[in-house]
Amino acid sequence: MQKKEQMYEGKAKKVFATDDPNLVIVDYKDDATAFNGEKKGTIVGKGAINNVMSNHMFQLLEQQGVPTHFVEQLSERETVVKKVSIVPLEVIIRNISAGSFAKRYGVEEGIVFDEPTVEFSYKNDDLGDPLMNAYHAIALKLATREEIEQIKGMAFKVNEVMKQYFDTLNVLLVDFKLEFGKTADGKIVLADEISPDTCRLWDKTTKEKLDKDRFRRDLGGVEEAYQEIMKRVLGK
Repeated sequence: MQKKEQMYEGKAKKVFATDDPNLVIVDYKDDATAFNGEKKGTIVGKGAINNVMSNHMFQLLEQQGVPTHFVEQLSERETVVKKVSIVPLEVIIRNISAGSFAKRYGVEEGIVFDEPTVEFSYKNDDLGDPLMNAYHAIALKLATREEIEQIKGMAFKVNEVMKQYFDTLNVLLVDFKLEFGKTADGKIVLADEISPDTCRLWDKTTKEKLDKDRFRRDLGGVEEAYQEIMKRVLGK
């Protein structure tokens, strides 16, 4: 497969065209951002960790019947994925109160919900990714009602699989963000990444943060946190 021109560069990844119009190469970066890009920095090795962990999780989810854009890992930082048109909705699943949820509703972090919650936000950096409901998404023609129901069903399935998986690693899956895309034939698949950038992960025993919150809150040890979660995921 031939790697061709760069098509896109975001906060965490670069995307390159290939000689196959239905496939692209994603190159993960070490750049880190928080607070919608207001805080920037570098986490050494983050790109490799996010790439390898995402691919591991995508393959696990594929085995459980969740379609993803994953095709093949090329190196520590590069992966071939299906070319998709991203549905401009960020889907947030929450199992435990934390982060913006706790701040928004004035509750403490660590409240375990009786059942998971789902939130949508409009994927638009210029607007600060505002929260929206399904009616807003339909009104703006971001997705159809049927597509939203399909996305919700897939997101809750991802949560079920990942909660069970992380529990075996002595890790709490607090909340996480997903993105979905449409392939050339119109099929909706899980896209983007599953990593310490997109998941809030706490050690089940100590409640130590093993994700990008270490960077957001300037608590230090963020590189060690990423390495620790990667060690648990890969078992080495």
